[in-house]
Amino acid sequence: MLKRTLLTVMAFALMAGGTASCWNNGTPSPTPTPTPIPGRAEEVAEAFLLAWERNDYGLMYGLLTLTSQASITQEGFAHTYQAVAAEATITSVQAQLRAALQEGDQAHVAYSVTMNTALLGSLDVENEMALRYEGNRWGIVWSPQLIFRQLTAGNLVHLTPRAPARANIYDRNGLGLAVEGKMVTVGVVPGQIKDEAALLAELSQVLGLAPEAIQAKYSGFRPDWFVPIADISVEQSQAYYATLSAIPGVAFREKTVRAYNGIAPHAVGYLGAIPAEELPDWQALGYSGDEMVGRSGLERWGEPYLAGKHGGTLSVITPEGNVVAVLKDQPAVASRSVYSTLDREFQRKVEELLGQRPGAVVVMDPRNGQVLAMASYPRFDPNVFVGGISNEKWQALLDDPGRPLLNRAIQGTYPPGSVFKIVTLAAAMEGLGLTRQFTFNCTGWWTGLGPQWGKPCWLRSGHGIIDPVSALTASCDYSFYEMGLLLDGMDPLLLPDYARAFGLGQVTGLDGFAESPGLVPDNDWKLQALGEGWAPGDSVNLSIGQGYLLVTPLQVARLMAAVANGGILYRPQLVLKVSAGPDSPELVVEPEVMGQLPISADTLAAIQEGLAGVTTSRRGTATHVFAGFPISVAGKTGTAQVAELESDQQGTEPHSWFAAYAPVEDPQVVVVAVVEHAGEGSRTAAPLVRQILAAYFGIEDTLSPLQGQGD
Repeated sequence: MLKRTLLTVMAFALMAGGTASCWNNGTPSPTPTPTPIPGRAEEVAEAFLLAWERNDYGLMYGLLTLTSQASITQEGFAHTYQAVAAEATITSVQAQLRAALQEGDQAHVAYSVTMNTALLGSLDVENEMALRYEGNRWGIVWSPQLIFRQLTAGNLVHLTPRAPARANIYDRNGLGLAVEGKMVTVGVVPGQIKDEAALLAELSQVLGLAPEAIQAKYSGFRPDWFVPIADISVEQSQAYYATLSAIPGVAFREKTVRAYNGIAPHAVGYLGAIPAEELPDWQALGYSGDEMVGRSGLERWGEPYLAGKHGGTLSVITPEGNVVAVLKDQPAVASRSVYSTLDREFQRKVEELLGQRPGAVVVMDPRNGQVLAMASYPRFDPNVFVGGISNEKWQALLDDPGRPLLNRAIQGTYPPGSVFKIVTLAAAMEGLGLTRQFTFNCTGWWTGLGPQWGKPCWLRSGHGIIDPVSALTASCDYSFYEMGLLLDGMDPLLLPDYARAFGLGQVTGLDGFAESPGLVPDNDWKLQALGEGWAPGDSVNLSIGQGYLLVTPLQVARLMAAVANGGILYRPQLVLKVSAGPDSPELVVEPEVMGQLPISADTLAAIQEGLAGVTTSRRGTATHVFAGFPISVAGKTGTAQVAELESDQQGTEPHSWFAAYAPVEDPQVVVVAVVEHAGEGSRTAAPLVRQILAAYFGIEDTLSPLQGQGD
């Protein structure tokens, strides 16, 4: 570090000049004694740089000379640094003093600064500052050039962002789900308007905007400017082109936008504006804040890939816009397409089969957890979000009683009804040692909790003598009431613990999606939520999938897949791969095992046998539905009674469930369907699953309306 004091400078001057000068009277003049300057200028410089690293602009301002402070307010000083940091997307600063030269009441310090930015990487700047001893202290002589040398009076820091085109979302076969499309912006050139009343009337009719709202958009703009009013589709522009183009002042501009074909909107997601409360987080990633970003579904999960990495050019410009210097030029990184596990045409068919019935369908490959179709109704049109959605339309979506934005496949929670008997049988065979040879005598009316608490079996005439496997096939409520009571007597936590081991009461781990965990009730939950403890009747209700139990269709699909594949709980997967980038290899998403069902091979075989009988046995609750179907199917019906409040609001019919896998001998596909307030599982959901399986296997299948004969 270089440093020369005033005394050192004077000593060199005396040596260079030879003898010292004398007074006029011949008396030797006294050696001058300079007034010493206290402190070291470099310490002030170091404090200034350290404060800059901490964004402590108040301390930095306090270290300026009094003259500098008189030239700019503390607020103006702080604003200068903050404005440059915001424009250059600076996230942090590291500064280091390099050398110092102190001469009398003047000093110069050389320093380097590394500015880390969200958009441009790091900026390495070499600079220097002047200091002056003024007002009995060292102070920094400030100008904006202390940030960048080229930032002389009046010049500005300007960032020209550079963003790659958003990549596409495809299905597993490379068919588009969200791709690049076109829209037409209808605008007004104020100076060309001849008949404003006619212009406003016509635009109001075409665009659905009030005349005063249209007028407010172009009011105050320069006469020769194109002022955008609203976006319409290419088809709409063609339909109205002749009418609108004949009106002086109306103009069109075509632009590239995100385009959706309406398939699987809940899975694909949509783009939206960055909310104000999230702006700092997005800016830290290099976004300016006015971009449309993924707000849900694959659009949100894939944002880092689909958007690529923004780049840009950071320059110092004159007030007139002339470039003085380029500080950093960072090229954008190309975006990468996302390939979904969905099959677009199969997904389309599943949505058609579900129709306009509120509910959800999940189709999964049990061998790896890949989701082949995910349908939820009511649906929404993601194209309404393209270009930004109005507050009125957004509020209308939120207020829609059908809740079209809700992905019922992963966020809808329902009592599973008799589908849960799979878990109850597993818990009874493992926890109680129940064997296939054990029998129940179903009379149609169960009184295990006492005559006053009697409960019916769905088959009021009773199933008679029945073993546990046949009880699953026949969905015998009597048998499962008994299992629930026995499990409660052994340990009230036994059945809830098995439910959790089968993946219920927790999110499945579908990456990037907001799932509901559902609810597996137990004593702790009931005490906290209702202020009362667990009772044997709670276990009895739980045994048939009623009571407080809530599940999502995706949880049931994963459970069914584990039964089909030998006990493996996979993480559900909606992303197949991400395409390669310029410097990045293709990213293939591999199946991920999340757990194993805690049951023996014998118990699993018993469950599989009971499920196969549902579609083939004379006691099976869906045998009539799958009669003549050429592919073997294992499944379970469910008829889920709804809560009293829900019944009052939406309907008294129970939710209809069917969960299945096929073929039985070599399971390749799992289908789970729930249709809200649609009656017995065999009446609505089971026929729907048959139709979906027919579509999956390419079977021409005509299914006539069937009457239910069990839950």
